[in-house]
Amino acid sequence: MSQSSVDLPPKGGFSFDLCKRNDMLTQKGLKAPSFLKTGTTIVGLIFQDGVILGADTRATEGPIVADKNCEKIHYMAPNIYCCGAGTAADTEAVTDMVSSQLRLHRYQTGRDSRVITALTLLKKHLFSYQGHVSAALVLGGVDISGPHLHTIYPHGSTDTLPFATMGSGSLAAMSVFEAKYKEGLTRDEGIKLVAEAICSGIFNDLGSGSNVDICVITKGHKEYLRNYMEPNPRTYVSSKGYTFTKKTEVLLTKITPLSERVKVVEVAGEAMEE
Repeated sequence: MSQSSVDLPPKGGFSFDLCKRNDMLTQKGLKAPSFLKTGTTIVGLIFQDGVILGADTRATEGPIVADKNCEKIHYMAPNIYCCGAGTAADTEAVTDMVSSQLRLHRYQTGRDSRVITALTLLKKHLFSYQGHVSAALVLGGVDISGPHLHTIYPHGSTDTLPFATMGSGSLAAMSVFEAKYKEGLTRDEGIKLVAEAICSGIFNDLGSGSNVDICVITKGHKEYLRNYMEPNPRTYVSSKGYTFTKKTEVLLTKITPLSERVKVVEVAGEAMEE
């Protein structure tokens, strides 16, 4: 038997088997469905007692606002949270997968998860897909060695910084941090600075908008401030109200009975043996 005829197990990694099929369908005029991409402003900083993460709540699908109040701060462990920018499905899938791995690790070791463990799992997974998983992350948490803040890019590269921003509104947010960040911030000062950075992204980036979510992580405690700030609420409501048709318009009332078009033919056959 030749070696080429032996079925080999599939190798790991990203599969490009369907790329030719998708290209053929595109050439024939099929429009591929668009993915949900979070044009986003996500930030994080280290203050005197721990880490503060922040994010806006707008999810976009091309030029359309698909969700006005989505959650971009994902749970990783009781002491670790992660902000996600990029494709919404990728950020949720990657963070959920690593969160389950961290839980199994806690069950096996009986110890709290460390931030560097989550960082290693995330960047190894993203590096293996060479950027095809569109997830840009800001990872923050407090463990036995203190507060930690990291950024993870879709290709797997990482940074360790006292303050960080990512997403389409990251430049606007970074301008606020570089102007006003200082070491030893108190909790209230840190929350105020994070909220100001997110608002800067909301008002200067079309892909960011709606509300401000904040997560404060300290040793042995976390506080998730959902919709901490609503900087641009809807202010206009039509005084006349809105009316919609109550029923579907009837276009045709002609009824064609099926018996006119269906012909039933009886075929005589031998009776079945009992």
